[in-house]
Amino acid sequence: MLYQRGGEMETIHKLKILTDSAKYDVACTSSGVSRSGKPGRLGNTDITGICHSFAGDGRCISLLKILQTNVCVYDCQYCINRRSNDIPRAVFTPREVAELTINFYKRNYIEGLFLSSAILKSPDHTMEMLYETLRIVREEYLFNGYIHVKAIPGADRDLIFRTGLLADRMSVNIELPSAHSLKSLAPDKAKEDILRPMSLLDKAITQTKNELTLFRHAPKFVPAGQSTQMIIGATPDSDKQIVSLAQGLYRKYKLKRVFYSAYMPVQTDHPTLPSDNPPLLREHRLYQADWLLRFYGFQSEEMFENNMDLDLNMDPKCSWAIQHPEIFPVEINTADYYTLLRVPGIGVLSAQRIAAARRSGKLSFEHLKKIGVVLKRAGYFITCEGKHCTNLSLSPEALTMRLTENKIGEGYAQLSLVDTQADTALLPAKYS
Repeated sequence: MLYQRGGEMETIHKLKILTDSAKYDVACTSSGVSRSGKPGRLGNTDITGICHSFAGDGRCISLLKILQTNVCVYDCQYCINRRSNDIPRAVFTPREVAELTINFYKRNYIEGLFLSSAILKSPDHTMEMLYETLRIVREEYLFNGYIHVKAIPGADRDLIFRTGLLADRMSVNIELPSAHSLKSLAPDKAKEDILRPMSLLDKAITQTKNELTLFRHAPKFVPAGQSTQMIIGATPDSDKQIVSLAQGLYRKYKLKRVFYSAYMPVQTDHPTLPSDNPPLLREHRLYQADWLLRFYGFQSEEMFENNMDLDLNMDPKCSWAIQHPEIFPVEINTADYYTLLRVPGIGVLSAQRIAAARRSGKLSFEHLKKIGVVLKRAGYFITCEGKHCTNLSLSPEALTMRLTENKIGEGYAQLSLVDTQADTALLPAKYS
């Protein structure tokens, strides 16, 4: 095992180790906050996005994603940085991270910083290092750009609060969906230690927002809110448990995002951890379900009325619609906004456009296509002035065949050929 610090290891070698170790943390996203440039300060922050995302004008915006250290006192079996894993180790001092951030920014490599860390010595010691890094960047280098930092579970409340005054976004990774799974794979961690800083961040964010309504220059605390991450596939927890937990976190702690990370097999002899490929399709379905929670008015209970897991062959919205034939078809010209959101193929923007456009007159299928409705899916579930798109059978069985995305097994493949021919009768050519 290699563990060197300070001048004993070249900065570039440490940078390689600690950026590589940070790639397993996916809980970073667009900034969600705007802060204009100021005379004498470096950088600004734009709400359009930072870190592996694209701005409205197509720009890819990036940040330095790094760990303060990958030396860890914990032995979480799912983590590549666990103390029992024989990998190269390194530690960055706060000033080293600060200098890297500023130098990379001046070279136009990055627009912000995403800083996390393994647990070096103790949660308090680690949180102190993260705080000191942000203090140097903000107060000594006067950096005005976006910063996302981790709140370390078990760390002192005052340390977390002081760090939050310097950060734009903070996150506390809940990691595993249940207390039982956490106890099994991460015995050094406790559910209460993870939820406690979430509660602290939520209360402090609310308090500072209230103060800003009274005092214009009151300090801002984590203005872009907080997020978390769950690892998917390392434990037998069902999709229902995962989505229900996410819903509870959104409601109780007002999280901005819950991120789902497919478990990447790491070298371990733990008897329950899977060794096969990461469940990327399952991760994708969970993100779709999460979107329905946040923007479409769905409840987790609705998505799991008959099953404990999401259908890998079909997106959750289509699956729900097929199970509720009593609701469809929906008349486009009279349905309210929230009913429109329930229709597969109609998104938030399309529903808003429909609600606005029909004030000027009745809408046809041609209008819907121009608005952006995906008629290949929506056509099965809607009418325009009482007219249907198709004369085909709209039974749940027929819809399941036509809307299945991932044909698993020979039976599905054979049916898909017939289904493709049948779909030509679904809509006129100009709508397909």
